Amino acid sequence: MTTVFFRQLYLRFGLCLLLLVPLMSAPLGRAQAADKLLVLGDSISAAYGIDESQGWVQLLRDRLEKGGEPIEVVNASISGETSSGGLARLPRLLQEHQPRWLIVELGGNDGLRGYPPVALQRNLQQMVKLAEKAGAEVLLLGMRMPPNYGRAYTEAFAAVYPKVAKAAQVPLVSFFLEPVALLEGTMQSDGIHPTAAAQPALLDHVWPCIQVLLGQSVDEQSCTP
Repeated sequence: MTTVFFRQLYLRFGLCLLLLVPLMSAPLGRAQAADKLLVLGDSISAAYGIDESQGWVQLLRDRLEKGGEPIEVVNASISGETSSGGLARLPRLLQEHQPRWLIVELGGNDGLRGYPPVALQRNLQQMVKLAEKAGAEVLLLGMRMPPNYGRAYTEAFAAVYPKVAKAAQVPLVSFFLEPVALLEGTMQSDGIHPTAAAQPALLDHVWPCIQVLLGQSVDEQSCTP
């Protein structure tokens, strides 16, 4: 009787140790899986016309990795994407990746096709709401249209991004292409897409707001609409 009792006690004690070993070997204070940052954009974020490894999103991955940040960057950008297309894809992307952060770089194709700015505003607002409902924090990257689209349209288009960002209280880069739009040699022959040489400048331009998004900086002045 005594022998059976101690044998059962030994087996139970050994089983408890086996269950505890994985917990004891796991790093303290660190999540088992990296947090995810989802980039939802168009051809500019999809590295159109250049090698994907040269695009600003990949450069962001490299910078985060170099800084020791356990963040997985998921690039869901598609060339030709519009705000309505991004909105249609977002629910599935949120469910699949469950990101902690979302960067939205959309609207350029809406403007190039002359879509109403009010429709762009509505789509962006809905994307922010969907992301926040899923527990993701949002950063908006704004775009602008060239002057040949007319003053009324270009001003109405540019005003969409600060309106959305202010109403939702999310950080904003008012014009994503600002550091390269007018510099010689930074745009491809189509005059729309940045060259590989321009990608580091794009990342540097948005980096302060990405740091705010990730909680690495409290300086929100340059990211406030």
